Amino acid sequence: MIRTTTRTTRIGIRIRGRIKEHGLRKFHSSVSTASSEQSTPINLSNFTPDLIRSFSIIAHIDHGKSTLSDRLLELTRTIPQQPIPSSSSSSGHSNPNQVPTRNQQVLDQLAVERERGITVKAVAVSMFYTSPSGITYLLNLIDTPGHVDFTTEVLRSLSATQGAILLVDATQGVQAQTLAVLQAARRRRLTILPVLNKLDLPSAEPEKVALQVGRLVTNEGSAPGEIIKISAKTGLGVEHLLEALVNKLPPPVADPNRPLRAFVFDSWFDHFQGVVSLVSIADGKIQKGDKIKSFKTGKTFQVADCGIMHPHQLSLPSGLHAGQCGWLTCAMKNAKEAILGDTFYAAKTPLTEIEPVNQSIETRQSMVFAGLYPIDSNAFDRLADAIQRLVLNDRSVTVNKESSVALGQGFRSVYELLVPSKFLA
Repeated sequence: MIRTTTRTTRIGIRIRGRIKEHGLRKFHSSVSTASSEQSTPINLSNFTPDLIRSFSIIAHIDHGKSTLSDRLLELTRTIPQQPIPSSSSSSGHSNPNQVPTRNQQVLDQLAVERERGITVKAVAVSMFYTSPSGITYLLNLIDTPGHVDFTTEVLRSLSATQGAILLVDATQGVQAQTLAVLQAARRRRLTILPVLNKLDLPSAEPEKVALQVGRLVTNEGSAPGEIIKISAKTGLGVEHLLEALVNKLPPPVADPNRPLRAFVFDSWFDHFQGVVSLVSIADGKIQKGDKIKSFKTGKTFQVADCGIMHPHQLSLPSGLHAGQCGWLTCAMKNAKEAILGDTFYAAKTPLTEIEPVNQSIETRQSMVFAGLYPIDSNAFDRLADAIQRLVLNDRSVTVNKESSVALGQGFRSVYELLVPSKFLA
């Protein structure tokens, strides 16, 4: 998750014979307070675990995952709907909830994501949905990549959810990458909600693809007729999907009366806030001023701020409670202290009384290698600092120092496709 910038530092980088100059962008704070964005400050203490649903979207690349995320954000009023005028729209829909809108790839924040139309970095966002019965739920969506190269992001995100939408393109059917991630979700015993997308296209074959999906989700108890059919582009069927999310996905297993346990499933570096951690509250609550400890390092920190992504950082004075997902900062300046899979707990609680949240973060072997060397050897320390922050943003990138007789000191084992794009993002 990369933030927008106010200053840019230029560093020349030699990549195995090619010389490129990239701007390493400094982050600025995008935190807003609840009072500035809402007429009434949000208090999450009323959202007990039974009113919370945390889920991911499992989908192959270009099956409409980011578009579906946009529609979910619109229908829950997390972002305003911006319909395209009828004169510039290719189809005339009478239903205002089923028209193409200007909101596209709202959760894709990297330059490479918007340029190529793919999701690279997983993003968490909290939404509030009021069902037809009048009950308001807190929905935590972890938007994940669909490309095989970014499977680590997907697997990591599944650790913070209890269910997943299995999104399949009705024009293409089930793809191999979808099967791989589905198996990972089943190993975590996530509830699967099958959905067919792109029903607005003439080439869609919903009956044929529904049979494919039905065979996959037989263990989840979903017959082909129960598979939800939508068009994420027009919004057709998405309201029905929202209702299915709250009715079919289980709530998180969390106890508000037990001591704090928070599972760290992602992190990034902000120039003003330091390390920002995405956490899932397994037990208890956390708020600004609390002292917490890292189970893996034993270091003590004081919570400087916390809140939810809505869709950007929203600071909440009431804090985060059991079963909820959000972000926190604790004046953590060293990127190496942010360990994925770590458990934060209340500093006053004896270590002997704390059991770490039993979630494993799977790692995968890097398959693409590159060598990075500064053009000016005096810029090595700045390059090292920039790469360390890059690794914090994407743990699938592995970095090792190396020395070349011709090029001097540099780094090896950086994923070549993403590095230049992330320096620019």
